[in-house]
This record gives sequence, structure tokens and C-alpha cells, in this order.
Amino acid sequence: MGQSSDEGVARGAGTLAGVLSAADDKLPIKMLNDRLLVRIPKEGERRSSGGILIPATAQMAKRLTWAEVVALGPNVRAAEVGDLVLFSPEDRYEVEVGGSDYIMLRERDIHAVAAERIEASTGLYL
Repeated sequence: MGQSSDEGVARGAGTLAGVLSAADDKLPIKMLNDRLLVRIPKEGERRSSGGILIPATAQMAKRLTWAEVVALGPNVRAAEVGDLVLFSPEDRYEVEVGGSDYIMLRERDIHAVAAERIEASTGLYL
């Protein structure tokens, strides 16, 4: 019943085993309440749909960002480990764990969840 090092996270316990190496004498992390730990997306140059290169330094007004969920607390209902979540970069707290940068979010700070298990519908009732 062991987990691969690629997964590294158990949903029920909310632990982050894969991020801290076994050689470190650090404590494992348990996410509390409605908190999510997400992997920071690589910020770099982007291309528009027309092929125009947009530099990383270009300011985008109120642009939301997608990130992958790495660990979550026991009270998170809308997301699972491995899902992509949409959030505002202004509502984030950055944290370094095991030499890698992550973002700590509350469940109420995410605007959308993208996962294969979600049905392909808009969610709107007409």
C-alpha cells in the first residue's frame, strides 16, 4: 500500500511526503482545515493565439493563474491532489519546502477546478 515518490501525497492525512527527502531531518507536513498547497507555475514568456511573444515582465491586469494541487487539508471538498486550480496571484502566500517554491491557498480562494473526473459541462442551469 505504499505510494510512489511521484505521487508523494496522501489525501486523507494531507501529508507532503515526496517533497521532503528522507535524508532531511525535517518533520512531515500535514495540511490543516481548508488549505491547499499548489505548485507554482513556471512564469516565463507566453505566446498569444496569433503567435506574438509576450515577455514575462509584461503586466496583465487581474490575470488569474492555474496551478497543480500538491497537498490539501482534510476539509477541502472541491479539489483533489493532481487537479489544476484557478486562483488570483494577489491572494497567495508563497512558501519554500525542501528547496522548492509552493503557494498556500484557502479553498475559498480558488475560482475553478480542472480535472478529468469533472463532467464536460458549464455547470449552468437554464
